[in-house]
Amino acid sequence: MGVRRRKAKTAKGDDDSDGVVGGASVVETAVAAEDGAGEARGSKEEAGAVAGTAPDFVLPGSQSVYVRTWGCSHNSSDAEYMSGLLAQHGHPLVLSDTAADTADVWLLNSCTVKGPSEASFLTDVRKAQQLGKKVVVAGCVPQASSRDKRWEGISIIGVQQIDRVVEVVEETIRGNCVQKPDPVPTPKSATTPSVAPPTTTTDAPPAPVPKPRKAGGAALDLPKVRRNTLVEIVPINTGCLNQCTYCKTKFSRGDLGSYPPSAILARIEHVLQYEGVTEVWITSEDVGAWGRDLGLALPDLLSPLAALLPRFPHAMLRLGMTNPPHIRAHLASLIEFLNHPQVYAFLHVPVQSGSDKVLRDMRRDYDAQGFWEVAIGVRKGVEGATIATDVICGFPTETSADHAATLSLLDRLRPPVLHISQFYPRPGTPAARLTPCFPDRVKKERSREITRLFDSYHPYEGMEGSTVRCLVTDVASDGVKLVGHDKSYRQVVL
Repeated sequence: MGVRRRKAKTAKGDDDSDGVVGGASVVETAVAAEDGAGEARGSKEEAGAVAGTAPDFVLPGSQSVYVRTWGCSHNSSDAEYMSGLLAQHGHPLVLSDTAADTADVWLLNSCTVKGPSEASFLTDVRKAQQLGKKVVVAGCVPQASSRDKRWEGISIIGVQQIDRVVEVVEETIRGNCVQKPDPVPTPKSATTPSVAPPTTTTDAPPAPVPKPRKAGGAALDLPKVRRNTLVEIVPINTGCLNQCTYCKTKFSRGDLGSYPPSAILARIEHVLQYEGVTEVWITSEDVGAWGRDLGLALPDLLSPLAALLPRFPHAMLRLGMTNPPHIRAHLASLIEFLNHPQVYAFLHVPVQSGSDKVLRDMRRDYDAQGFWEVAIGVRKGVEGATIATDVICGFPTETSADHAATLSLLDRLRPPVLHISQFYPRPGTPAARLTPCFPDRVKKERSREITRLFDSYHPYEGMEGSTVRCLVTDVASDGVKLVGHDKSYRQVVL
């Protein structure tokens, strides 16, 4: 048995995922799509803007779909929902990148956080077109730039419209172009103001303004085809309360929209009881901000979650990323929750910089001391707690002294999980208009220096030969070893 130390220090910093598989027929492997309450079909008129010539007859559900997603766990969850709906309607889904050219349609679910992930996505769009494939794009890139000429003739699914994926895919197969169809109306309990009507690509009359829909997005009880059948990713909210100067995700996901506790708890209870799930990931752009738009706060969700878990003693739960300012007020409740025997003692809390000046320039709404109080508070209050954090190297206003402050903070904290990213100017963001106060090569030098610091310490030293209890949920890349996590969410390879 070995304990693996985790770090992510590549410039990409993305968790690129292969397509998932399911449906009545398969390309390589098949899993049965779960029954769910979601229904994504609708008439052509309901689909928003549809354009194209009169198509030949197409048997619905007979065409295979390659699904690929980039980015965060929220994006992965969206892809799993879209895959589940497609599989429910009979579409075979392609499992791997190597089999992508066998698919009739490519569904590409994008991430706009960093330049490399967007570039990789756009490369796949061009590749699909060169291969003569039908293309549907989804996720944060087209959502943030839906009127861009790059999407002319390409169908788009907005981040709040993933429940229309079957409709969009089948219209695309028929030769039509559907761009950001109206979301499926949802109950008036927990709704947000109407989203904008879809972009039109014809001279047809504009579609009617859609009814309000659930604040968090598409319903949580839609069917899924999971990338890992044992792990359920539950988005508890979308968007955030922040205005970070470097981030483009706000352009896509928008302001905070939270799912009500009843919907979240019902989803978790269902998948644990009926779908063979053993591990639940709570995710969003900022878990700590959950509920503020509903007049609630995170403890209002953590408390019933803690009460639910003992009914399923085989299960573990992992809390997702939270920013310091929104979790700091609930630190006591967070510590109590992380001490629950069925909750991983793990907290992902980004610092981004150890310099208060740079944090102000980033509009992060906290200072280095505020981050430190959260990280050390959890480390002291939760036995064996693992702290994961993120840093951005080479923000345009970062001086040598600012970089030194980041190094000092990391050297004191010595987090066992550290995501190191170089700054990438995202078009349209305030930070993209800033002129760097250093040559471009400095970003790489600072990134390498932080990497050397990370490699210099060994947080798991001394654990050799110890015995830990872990939950196994995956198979290693060699296809032989098993992968699990202990209570501290340290990766264990068996």
